[in-house]
Amino acid sequence: MSKQSEAILEEQLVIQLKMLGYEYALINSEKDLILNLKTQLEKHNGITFSTTEFEKVLNILSKGSVFEKAKTLRQKQHIIRDNGDNLYFEYLKTDNNGWCQNQFQVTSQVSIEGKYKNRYDVTILINGLPLVQIELKRSGLEMKEAFNQINRYHRHSFGANSALYQYVQIFIISNGVNTKYYANNRNQSFKQTFYWTDINNKRLTNILNGFTFSFLDPCQISKMICQYIVLNEANKIPMVLRPYQFYAVEALIERVKNSTKNGYIWHTTGSGKTLTSFKASQILMRMPEVDKVVFVVDRKDLDYQTTREFNSFSDGCIDGTDNTSNLVKQFIGTYVDKKGEAKNSKLIVTTIQKLNTAISKLKYEKKMAELKDKRVIFIFDECHRSQFGETHKRIKEFFNNCQMFGFTGTPIFADNANKNELGKRTTKDLFEDCLHKYVITDAIKDENVLKFSVEYVGRYKHKDGRETNIDIEVEDIDTKELMEDETRLEKIADYIIAHHNRKTHSKEFTAMFCTSGIPTLIKYYDLFKRKKEEGRHNLNIATIFSYAANEDDADANGFLPEEVSVVEEPQALYGLQAHSREKLDEFIEDYNKLFDTKFSTKDSESFYNYYNDISKKVKERKVDILLVVNMFLTGFDSPTLNTMYLDKNLKYHGLIQAYSRTNRILNEQKSQGNIVTFRNLKNRTDEAITLFSNKEAIEVIIMKPYEDYTVKFNEAVDELLKITPTTDSVNDLESEEDELKFIQAFRALLRIKNILAAFADFKWEDLQIDEKLFNDFQSKYLDLWQKVKTDHQKEKVSILDDVDFELELIHRDEINVTYILQLLIKLKSKKQKDTIKVEQEIFNLLSTEKTLRSKRELIEKFIQENLPEITDTEEIVPAFEKFWSEEQQKAFAKLVEEENLSADKTEKLIEDYLFAEREPLRDEILDLIEGVKPSLLQRKTLGDRILKRVLNFVETFINGMS
Repeated sequence: MSKQSEAILEEQLVIQLKMLGYEYALINSEKDLILNLKTQLEKHNGITFSTTEFEKVLNILSKGSVFEKAKTLRQKQHIIRDNGDNLYFEYLKTDNNGWCQNQFQVTSQVSIEGKYKNRYDVTILINGLPLVQIELKRSGLEMKEAFNQINRYHRHSFGANSALYQYVQIFIISNGVNTKYYANNRNQSFKQTFYWTDINNKRLTNILNGFTFSFLDPCQISKMICQYIVLNEANKIPMVLRPYQFYAVEALIERVKNSTKNGYIWHTTGSGKTLTSFKASQILMRMPEVDKVVFVVDRKDLDYQTTREFNSFSDGCIDGTDNTSNLVKQFIGTYVDKKGEAKNSKLIVTTIQKLNTAISKLKYEKKMAELKDKRVIFIFDECHRSQFGETHKRIKEFFNNCQMFGFTGTPIFADNANKNELGKRTTKDLFEDCLHKYVITDAIKDENVLKFSVEYVGRYKHKDGRETNIDIEVEDIDTKELMEDETRLEKIADYIIAHHNRKTHSKEFTAMFCTSGIPTLIKYYDLFKRKKEEGRHNLNIATIFSYAANEDDADANGFLPEEVSVVEEPQALYGLQAHSREKLDEFIEDYNKLFDTKFSTKDSESFYNYYNDISKKVKERKVDILLVVNMFLTGFDSPTLNTMYLDKNLKYHGLIQAYSRTNRILNEQKSQGNIVTFRNLKNRTDEAITLFSNKEAIEVIIMKPYEDYTVKFNEAVDELLKITPTTDSVNDLESEEDELKFIQAFRALLRIKNILAAFADFKWEDLQIDEKLFNDFQSKYLDLWQKVKTDHQKEKVSILDDVDFELELIHRDEINVTYILQLLIKLKSKKQKDTIKVEQEIFNLLSTEKTLRSKRELIEKFIQENLPEITDTEEIVPAFEKFWSEEQQKAFAKLVEEENLSADKTEKLIEDYLFAEREPLRDEILDLIEGVKPSLLQRKTLGDRILKRVLNFVETFINGMS
């Protein structure tokens, strides 16, 4: 059967949308788009705009970024009419159920002239504004090509002229059989796009058979835009809920509307429970029958974190309660924030400890009494931890008209329940029904979280020569003594130092090291510190540990103990031994010196500021390894963290929670979460996965062993060699179709090699292609990337334009000009017989490293002409700097002379470009020309050529020269 063409797919999609009630609008140009917008807004608002009045409407629409326009879309608008009257109108009806009363149209092949002329496939217009854009590819092509195409439109035309396409709220990409959607945030990667599903998490991928009728029904897509897009204030981006988040919130709303029963949401760790719970809280607090929505966490650090995250979704929506008195004031509506402003929000975030105090202490009893019969909705974060003591019972007894909902990624079942004063209870015992379930196997299948690669490191011999795994109890080994033995700890530290770059792709990612207790953590920290002072590594090590007493590792019950005291207001260093406090202050002082900060343990505020700063530094990859005991093992989300070193016994929900710090989706390079455990947790890992999914899920969740990926790699080599038997044969590829086959085949190799490289066992000898030949093919691959990058012209349509070369799989942060200079120093200091190997390494890097390719010709010139004249290795760096400066001046002079540019203006433009990181506009480029200005016909060709030369100059002489 032949592959369905893009044109036929587009035609059938439009037919389906018309069947759903969309009116077809014939729109070819931006002029047509604006005329249609006027008609639709008039129809929607029941008014007529004069020409000057509509210009005012367009003026409102033209202002701001994509994020600010998303806000404008949702706000009531006001203009002064020609007769002086006030006119209020809306672009979009967003209130409850009102979203179905908007005007729905579909159009196709709208042409917009920007930097290049682009035609968009299918556009859904709501009240005349393009709010949904659908890009299609014929079956057999990757959806990623449609994703890249939309990114190209962002650069070339979405922001052109009236920029109405910046109002798109949801993008949809499809090749017919596979379909995904995502919010209008151009900084996200393809990994951050979503499949739509039904309520049981069954994917609806075929755009003509399931997806369109479920997702693009006018009421449904309007509801998604009006109610299920969150505007993230912190990052200034719109975010759209994933299907399981949508169904969970809908289930909660339905429960509150139609019953008084409780319930819980089981969504796997890493699936975005904070966003789900925020959206649920936001909708519930708007319901007139609800008096208060209280979001409850069980640690003060999570209180701060959740407050911050909620406020990032809606600026100032909540004000974290500093103490129980303020919490009570928030309940009764008399709270005044630190700015002196009265706050009477229906949404409160607090810790379970403060909530418990508010309803149990006599001094608050009278004030809280008025809440007893109010409709209060409690939402408990990580309810597997917080809800298994007396407090849960006390809350239910105090509030007569409350409903309680829990969110958890790891529910408590009979198998992992701990017996307490109220008996052995499960999540179902406390919260009744599970309202929606999305387990880790669902998340991995949907590519919303990553798999885990688990490596078990360390075996120990008995005196009689027998080997044992290090956590197996045997009579002739003192396990605790063995675990804390200085020799063992040093070997583990050395192992981490040796393999950390491999695990984190040369520190592109960060790691966490979880130890069994504070004494062991202190020993590890001192080991890393000493080895850094000895010059054994250059890793930034930081740590934070709790105020609580040391955990007894032998318990290993799977629960992660509380980090702070459960008293009402935790004081700094409550219960901490004096020695541990001194060491913690010592470690914080190391941190202060490293990052020029002033934290300490002198009071709780300074400590929590340290907590918040260290969290930020880990996410920014400024901390390479964070040493912890329990802190950060739950509730901490950092997509840049990909590795967990474990020297601690965990099981069930504690194990899954810890592993899940590593598996957040980020980009192509982050292919899995790495777990390196120095204890034999194999059985406990299998038990935990079985408990929270099923026995068959182990193969879905855990990466295959190293040997399986070598087989896959070798199979991919065979496929590559069928297309291009030698590197020279890449030059002989006759068509772009043939080049595309080579690109796809080598990219498949890159993806597998990216996985293989993270294994400690990785070596080229296990593969059917040696490193040199692989690098030679990589050089040819980069040549094709360079060709696509530089040869793109306005009227030229190339099937390679939208191919994602996934260059992050090639990039290595430590390979730069400085690295090459170190190799040149090494080259000069080597004996004659060893120089050939170093020379090969240098020329190989110049061919295969993306960051060096623009500099290759000049560096080779320096090696051939200047290096032979240098006798002292200390002269290499200054000689290179002098050479580079001279070549830069010559290239700059050549540029301004050949293009007849003003040298001063060109230098200023380059400085502005480097500072603002914004590509110069064509008019700014043309303003550089001295003398006669180009004609209208010459402007575009000349402007594009000069811009290209300026950018190439910056790429060659300035970028990557640190």
